[in-house]
Amino acid sequence: MIPRYARPDMVAIWEPKTRFRIWFEIEAYACEAMAEIGIIPRESAKAIWEKAKDVEFDVDRIDEIERVTKHDVIAFLTHLAEFIGSDARFVHQGMTSSDVLDTCLSVQLARASDLLLADLDGLLAALKRRAFEYKMTPTIGRSHGIHAEPITFGLKLAQAYAEFSRARERLVAARKEIATCAISGAVGTFANIDPRVETYVAEKLGLGVEPISTQVIPRDRHAMFFATLAVIASSMERLAVEIRHLQRTEVLEAEEYFSVGQKGSSAMPHKRNPVLSENVTGLARLVRGMALPAMENVALWHERDISHSSVERMIGPDATITLDFALVRLTGLIDKLLVYPANMQKNLDRLGGLIHSQRVLLALTQKGISREDAYALVQRNAMPVWRGEGEFLPLLKADPDIAKVLSSGELEALFDLGYHLKNVDVIFERVFGEV
Repeated sequence: MIPRYARPDMVAIWEPKTRFRIWFEIEAYACEAMAEIGIIPRESAKAIWEKAKDVEFDVDRIDEIERVTKHDVIAFLTHLAEFIGSDARFVHQGMTSSDVLDTCLSVQLARASDLLLADLDGLLAALKRRAFEYKMTPTIGRSHGIHAEPITFGLKLAQAYAEFSRARERLVAARKEIATCAISGAVGTFANIDPRVETYVAEKLGLGVEPISTQVIPRDRHAMFFATLAVIASSMERLAVEIRHLQRTEVLEAEEYFSVGQKGSSAMPHKRNPVLSENVTGLARLVRGMALPAMENVALWHERDISHSSVERMIGPDATITLDFALVRLTGLIDKLLVYPANMQKNLDRLGGLIHSQRVLLALTQKGISREDAYALVQRNAMPVWRGEGEFLPLLKADPDIAKVLSSGELEALFDLGYHLKNVDVIFERVFGEV
């Protein structure tokens, strides 16, 4: 991923030096386990740790060897032997490359998940704080982009909080599913390595044991992981698109924070554009785009091929680095979001009271008028207002068919904005618990 959209902690998980360090730990723990069960000398297992535990592996040297071997794990093992010496003959005993590669990827994805979970916690905290801040701030609800009925701005943010709470639960499950260890040998039969070695390495690395592998960890696990990231990205885009719509000049109910010295356009000095939410939208597209190749990786030939390898070398870092950056950006956006309650009220009033049409409809049915007739009565008074030919309440009062069943006072009572907000506390309690 390009540095513009990358944060150091997540990048560090995918750096070659980190990868080689994990490879060494897998190999060293395996030697430790083999020494415990008497397969290799204890002194050799200890020497392997001691001689390489503080080594900073030379990436350039490994690359140089790989140019000859055309095999990355062999290149690493060759470089490792340069430090360890004769005891290196016990390293990688009974193992295959995928034992190292797949187990390492599990470690990296688990670590990446931990950062992403922390990112989600930050976003959830920001959403909760702002939701309570605007819990009872009335704004117009829209369906099909058209004014519908009143809600509160806090409810918009509470909805996002609930969605990202579900996202967090999915990521916890995806982390658990992806965090497995396979040290089972060439085709997964443990023919040349004791299953106890796998159990030992898994415990040391904080992973579960893969119940049955071939030469690789089954890729349905990875498909589920990247699909989970894609769903999180989609939820992020939903919130980002909402902010973009609310910042439109004709709406302007909320707006991204615009810092001193910030410029919105090279040509038009007045511009304040929703660049952060647009950026989140674009990054979400990238993360979603990485889910499909992960799913296509599931169908490998027989016990293994390497068609998945090139895909995962790209989508592993790119998906997690991109999502990490985008989550933090979205959190900052919500944290500093500018909210304009006066504009919300102005928009609520824009349609001259039409937002209360359902209450009038229901009141008429409660007076004994059929729903079809009541709908027609309300609609024939609503359409002139839609065309800018008057206010809704005066037109209803002047309609003789409506006046027969609803008094002027009864009609006025139906235009109470607070009526629409009476269950906000109930919804908040469902989302946040006791409030």
